[in-house]
This record gives sequence, structure tokens and C-alpha cells, in this order.
Amino acid sequence: MKKGHRPSKSKGGLPRFWGKHAVYAALDNPARNVRKLWATREAAAEIVLPDGLTISYAEAADLGRMVPKDTPHQGLVIEIDPLEDMWLADLLHEAEDNPNRPLIVLDQVTDPHNVGAIFRSAAAFNAIGVVTQDRHAPPESGTVAKSASGALESVPWIRVVNLSRALEEIAEAGFWRIGLSGHADSNLAEAIGSAKVAIVMGAEGEGLRQNVEAHCDLIAKLPISAQMESLNVSNAAAIAMYAIATRGE
Repeated sequence: MKKGHRPSKSKGGLPRFWGKHAVYAALDNPARNVRKLWATREAAAEIVLPDGLTISYAEAADLGRMVPKDTPHQGLVIEIDPLEDMWLADLLHEAEDNPNRPLIVLDQVTDPHNVGAIFRSAAAFNAIGVVTQDRHAPPESGTVAKSASGALESVPWIRVVNLSRALEEIAEAGFWRIGLSGHADSNLAEAIGSAKVAIVMGAEGEGLRQNVEAHCDLIAKLPISAQMESLNVSNAAAIAMYAIATRGE
């Protein structure tokens, strides 16, 4: 932990979310168990409370001590239970037969701000869900939730033990698996085709691991200018999802 930063978990280890979008979305999600709510009186005046939940009133400075340093909590902090795990097979079974709904697979993308931003784009472009490894991805946290701007409550997050095996299962469900890499020969627009698409993305700098790349049907790149070597992974994910959502228009 960086010096001067506080954890976004309670002493009991439960995650804490903060900020209006993340807190409102969690309160509105019937699948989310919110254990505690702290709020300033101004922020509390705008909330409709779920049954059985009470507000602990606090000053803004007190809330600031409950979240990472210099984090804009907007007068709201909640303590929550993580959402129940969902199986990949159930997600693939429930997914609508709509080829313009992408599935996002992240290979060891660990930065919580990037993962949260990817969830926000996934909600914006009606993605089926986001798949990550259980060990090499950030946990559900306030930082992810704040960056996701409420999308953690609406976009399924599937954690798997083995990403390569998960990609095999995704292929069996009829998805065309496209790995994104700046070293590819084909552009994404040329690679998309008409089938359901799973976009597979690696961590910045390291990119896709060899075995994960081998489980993709095709490797493609975004047609960015030579003035810039690469894009932030969350920006690249948003562009890829837009390309899939708007193909054929």
C-alpha cells in the first residue's frame, strides 16, 4: 500500500464503495447486500433507503478518513458484501443471441482504475459481461466501483481459474475470439466478421500471454496513428466495443 493511502475495506475485510454513482447503483441493486451506510446530512437527503438499512450521519472529513486519501466520496460511503459468483457457463447460456453484444476477456489486467473504466464502457455498449482470472485481477473494491460509475451492479463479472480453458468454453458457445495486439497485421474492423465476438485484452506493456493468444481465433489491432505506440487498455476496450456494437450500420 502506498504511503498515506488508506484501505477501501473495513476492519472486517468487507469492501467499501463511495461516490454517488457507485452508492446509488448498489442501493438500487436487489442482488447487493449493503451492510452499512454513512452519509452527510446533505447527501442523505437525496437517498431512498432500502428496507432495513439506516444511515449513520457523519461529517465530510470523517468520511474522508474512511476512504483512500484525496478520494471524492461526495458525502456517501457504504460497506457491502461482494456479489455472488456467477459461472461462465450460466452467463453464456443466458446471453441473448445478439452478435452486437461483445464479451470482454481481460488477461491479467490488474489496475483497478482500468478495470473499472472497462466496466463502465461495457455497460455503455451493452456487453454481455467481463471475464477475468480470479488471481490476476483486482477484487471488488471502492476504486473499481468508483471508476465503473455504477456498472459493477449491471455488468456480470466472471472470475475463472484458467483463462485458456475459459476461452475454449467461449468458443464452444459460438464466439469469435479476437485478441487485441499492436503487433497484429489485421485491423479490428477487418477481423470482426458477423459472429458473436469476445475481445481478449492483455495488460499494458506485457500484452497477451502466449497461451492466451494461442486460444484466440485471430489477433487484430486498432488503426491508431504512428505518432502513438499504444492506447490505455480501457480506451482500447471502449473503441473495440464501439466497433462491435455499430458494425453493419
